[in-house]
Amino acid sequence: MADLIEMSVDSIRVHMPTGQHVVILKEKTAERYLPIWIGINEANAIALKITGMTPERPITHDLLANILGAVDINVERIVVTSLANEVFYARILAHVDGRHVEIDSRPSDAIAVAVRVGAGIFVATEVLDRAGVLPEADQEGEPGETDEETTERLAKIRDWVNELNLPDLGGENPLSQS
Repeated sequence: MADLIEMSVDSIRVHMPTGQHVVILKEKTAERYLPIWIGINEANAIALKITGMTPERPITHDLLANILGAVDINVERIVVTSLANEVFYARILAHVDGRHVEIDSRPSDAIAVAVRVGAGIFVATEVLDRAGVLPEADQEGEPGETDEETTERLAKIRDWVNELNLPDLGGENPLSQS
């Protein structure tokens, strides 16, 4: 597998103009972030577990984690493996009966499972290099980029971030739009 970078879930946010949800992964050893658009159900599933809220009955991702545990499948980590046509792809890496298995998954579902079973969250270096966001720009920009290209790229990132609702997880309602 390609070089991997360990991440953690930083927050779940709502893109106000569209109402779409975004999970923000943060590089564990640096200040680089990876935003991934996700559905509301997956956003709720991730947020519930991270904030320590327990639903009265198991939701789908709880059920999956319970089934994995019941049949002794040990989820080692999840990996966001690629990005093609603006779609992220992920794999759940696990062990069962001494065998290594890789299961194709949407990143949102893989993350929701990972936070439930305590598995590591990783992103392929290539994916993070392509889609990662830095909070502050390097003065020099990307290799081969002119000052004008750097300014334009940063303006697009700034505009995108400014459109997001930025509540931190840990409040009473991690998906609030206020």
